[in-house]
Amino acid sequence: MLLSKRVSAVLSASLLTLACQATQAADSLNFVSWGGTTQDAQKQAWAEPFSKESNIKVVQDGPTDYGKLKAMVESGNVQWDVVDVEADFALRAAAEGLLEPLDFNTVKRDRIDPRFVSDHGVGSFFFSFVLGYNEGKLGSNKPVEWSALFDTKTFPGKRALYKWPSPGVLELALLADGVAADKLYPLDLDRAFKKLDTIKKDIVWWGGGAQSQQLLASGEVSLGQFWNGRVYALQQDGAPVGVSWKQNLVMADFLVIPKGAKNKDAAMKFLANASSAKGQAEFANLTAYAPVNLDSVSQLKPELAPNLPTAYAQDQVTLDFAYWAKNGQAIAARWNEWLVK
Repeated sequence: MLLSKRVSAVLSASLLTLACQATQAADSLNFVSWGGTTQDAQKQAWAEPFSKESNIKVVQDGPTDYGKLKAMVESGNVQWDVVDVEADFALRAAAEGLLEPLDFNTVKRDRIDPRFVSDHGVGSFFFSFVLGYNEGKLGSNKPVEWSALFDTKTFPGKRALYKWPSPGVLELALLADGVAADKLYPLDLDRAFKKLDTIKKDIVWWGGGAQSQQLLASGEVSLGQFWNGRVYALQQDGAPVGVSWKQNLVMADFLVIPKGAKNKDAAMKFLANASSAKGQAEFANLTAYAPVNLDSVSQLKPELAPNLPTAYAQDQVTLDFAYWAKNGQAIAARWNEWLVK
C-alpha cells in the first residue's frame, strides 16, 4: 500500500510537472532574427504589441543561423519557434522538410502579396538592393544605373558589394552588361563572373548592414550595392549619401516555423500578427522596408513613400527566389572559389 501511494505520488508530481511545462510553453515563444536595428524594430512593431494582446511572452534570440536551424530539426531538439530567414532559404528548407506548413486559417494568405508567401513561410518584409553613393566622393556626378559600378573612370573609388552568394550581385552584373531584366534567368554565370572580374580589385565586400553603412558614410567606398533601408537610415542621420532606384532588385525575408517547434500554435498566432496590415505598416514606418500585406499601404507615413520599394514598382526587378532555392548551393561553390582566386 505504501509503495502504491509512493508510485501514485511520483506519477502525480510528474504529471504536474508536464502540465506546468505545457502551460509555460503556451505562455512564451522564441523569436530569432538578424539583430541590430531590424530586430529592434521587429520587437517594437510585432513582439511587444503581440505580447500585450495575447499574454504570450516573446523571447528574442539570434542571429539567424541556417546550419543551427537544420541541426535542431534533425536532432529533434528545436529551441526556436519563429525564425526570420531569406526567401530562397525558406523555399529550400521547406523542400528539405525542415519547416512546419502554415495554418492559413490563422495567417491570412489572401491579403499577402503573392510574391512573398508560400505554404511554409510568410514575408517578414521586402526590400530592394539599390545603387547608393557618397555625394562627397562623387560631387555632382550622380550614378544612375548598375553600369556605373563598372565605370571606374567616370566614377572613381572603391565599390561596395554584398559578399554572400545569394540573389543580387550576379543579377546586377548581368544587368550592367546589357542583359534584359526579363531574360536574367537562368543566370549566365560565365558572363556574370566575367563582368565582375573587371572590377574585382576595386570591390570592398560587406557582410552586414552596419558594415555597409560605415563603408558608404565614411567614403571608404564611392558607391555600391546596398539595402534601401540602410541608405535611408544614413540619410536620416544627415550623412552625405544619395540613392538611385533604377532597376532596384527586390529581395525578401520570410518568417518560418522550424519543424518540431515546441510552441507551434503560439508561433502561428505571432506570424498572423506580424503579417497583418497593422503589424507590417508599423514595421515599415520604423525601417523604410516595404510591407508584404496589401492593406498596409494606407497606413504608411506619407513622407516615407519616396523611400520605399513600393514607389518604384515600374522600374523593379524581383529576384527569382525559387531559382536560387534550387541552384543556390551549386552557385555558392563557384562563388566561394571565385572569391579566393
